[in-house]
Amino acid sequence: MIDDPALVTSAQMERWCNDFDNWGICDTVCFKLFDHTPHTWAKIWKWAASDSEFVKRAGFALLWALSLHDKSAADEPFVRALSLVEREASDDRRLVKQAASMALKAIGKRNPSLNQAALAVARDLARSPDVPSSWVGKDAAKWLVRNQAT
Repeated sequence: MIDDPALVTSAQMERWCNDFDNWGICDTVCFKLFDHTPHTWAKIWKWAASDSEFVKRAGFALLWALSLHDKSAADEPFVRALSLVEREASDDRRLVKQAASMALKAIGKRNPSLNQAALAVARDLARSPDVPSSWVGKDAAKWLVRNQAT
């Protein structure tokens, strides 16, 4: 898993992502390599919409990682990504909904403005009649209230 993020290609990321078969490898590659590549945002949007469990988890793990690691990024792409979390939160697979919740929490941790935006999405999801969406929303809302960004 040693590679130079500047040399990682989009095709390489696709190959590796399609080989993920457990959350540990998925999350580690996203947190230690993929979030430092120039292809990150495109992969977040593509992968989070996937039907494949580990590809979808990778999309959310990558959003989660970028939310925590890219301190210089503007708020706007994260605000846009909230719609992705909201749209895909209905996935009932445990590894996917956990990663969606962690991405929502990480966005809210960035600053007070994003905390309020993430909390609004979490509260909307918590009220959903859809069980997985409601779980994601309740899990994230509880954490976002306790851990207000400063």
